[in-house]
Amino acid sequence: MAKITFIEHDGKEHEVAVENGMTVMEAAIKNMVPGIDADCGGACACATCHVYVQAGWTDKVGKPESMEEDMLDFAFDVRENSRLSCQIKVTDELDGLRVDLPEKQF
Repeated sequence: MAKITFIEHDGKEHEVAVENGMTVMEAAIKNMVPGIDADCGGACACATCHVYVQAGWTDKVGKPESMEEDMLDFAFDVRENSRLSCQIKVTDELDGLRVDLPEKQF
């Protein structure tokens, strides 16, 4: 099990415990973290679970695959560390992961 911290645009933090195998998006939805809409339910068919992976974690979560990159084109304020949280699988290695939420989701 890993602990993940979601940081809202205004700085408010939400630390949640997440079972291995879940996605970061599923953890946010299950714990009612505001700012993750997940309109497509995790099918990588929208960009409403967009997050910014904090420095030091980008190598551990990996780079987006081509389908995710295509969906990120629809996200608000995409950055080098942007990811769709539905595409990040939780493992023990992600214990302590911190992600920032954009100002808004499209």
